[in-house]
Order: sequence, then C-alpha cells, then structure tokens
Amino acid sequence: MANPIAVVTGASSGIGLASARRLASDGFDVVVAARRFDRLETLAKEIGGRAIRLDVTDARSVAELAESVSECKVLVNNAGCSLGVDRIADLDPEACLRMYEINVLGTIRVTQKLLPALRASGDARIVVITSLTGYQTYPGAAGYASAKYGQVAVADTLRKEMQGTPVQVIEIAPGLVRTEFNLVRFGGDEKKAEEAYGEIQPLSADDVADCVSWAVAKPAGVNVELIKVLPNF
Repeated sequence: MANPIAVVTGASSGIGLASARRLASDGFDVVVAARRFDRLETLAKEIGGRAIRLDVTDARSVAELAESVSECKVLVNNAGCSLGVDRIADLDPEACLRMYEINVLGTIRVTQKLLPALRASGDARIVVITSLTGYQTYPGAAGYASAKYGQVAVADTLRKEMQGTPVQVIEIAPGLVRTEFNLVRFGGDEKKAEEAYGEIQPLSADDVADCVSWAVAKPAGVNVELIKVLPNF
C-alpha cells in the first residue's frame, strides 16, 4: 500500500521544516510547500518528498497546490509570520494586515482547498500551528497577537464544524522557539532576536515537531484538541 500523504505549509524553515522531516520519518509521503522553492527542493530531496511553491496569500497559488494533491491524510497549517514589535502607538496597520493575511486567511484558504481530499481519506488530521501569543499578549505584540487570536478562533471553530466527520483538528500553540521566525520578527537583527529570549533556553523546532508527530498518530477515536508547549521557565 502507498504511504499516506501529509502536506506541510511554511516548510522551508523552522517548525515546518522540522515537522516535514519528522512526518517523513514516521512513514508519510510529505508534500512540502512554501515560497522559497530552492530550500524546498533541497528538503524534498532529503526526505524523499515533493516540493510545491506556495504563497498562502495568493488564491491561485493555493488552488494549484490543491490541484496537485489528489490525496491527503494530514495537513499541517504552519505558514505564518510576525512582523515587528511596535507598540500600538507606533504600529503599522499594513503590517497587521499582512500578518492577518498570512496567519489567518492563509490557514483558511489552504484548509478550504484541501478539505475534500482530507474528508475522502476517511481518517484525517488538520494541524494548526498557532502560538501562545494567541492566548496571552504583551507590550509590542498587538499586531501579531491579534492575528494569532484570530487563527486560534479558526482552529476552534473548524474543530466544532468537523465533529461527526472523519477529520480531526489539532491546535499546537508553541511559545519561545528558536527559529528563523523570530529573526524575521526583528527585521533580521540577530542580536535583538537573541536578546528576546532573555535567560530562557528556548524550544527547538524539533520539540514542536515531536508534538505534531505524537498528535497525528492518535487513533480515530482520540482527538488531541490543543497542545501548549513552552520552555521550562
């Protein structure tokens, strides 16, 4: 029998990359999707998967992804971004729109298009990578937090809408993970990105990938609704 298919968005780095590797080691044929296609090709070759260029803010790009994936058992909605740490007095509304477009609408677009294939699998998992910032905010986080609060709402609503179907919805909310994601938040400033962790030893992307692997492996009668994972302060 063919291996089940998993699709991972935002797979060119960080949690998405680590999750793709882990799912491949778990026996999935993994479709890795992101904008940075050169990185995807390298990853796909490493794990024996397939690379597809994807911009979750572009409806046509998402439609092309769905057209190329005829079967799907696991979808990991990982594509996301955080832009800046400005306080509300200085916050750029355009940056807020961009974060909402990627984190919230991107999750909705990809899920909508792959839902028929997920339903057809007879036993599917949708994983939404949110953030602890979707549950507790802090000064300078209004733009990112509002997007993640929205993504949490999407995951929770989708779970309720999928009740009685063969599709389970899993939310994983990590906090303080050392990845390229944090570097983008600080505009590429490595010093500021590292200082943001303070005295805390942050999680690794592999720590979150472990959660993804464990949650999607649960039997059909077990729905892991939410995993909050953070460093041991």
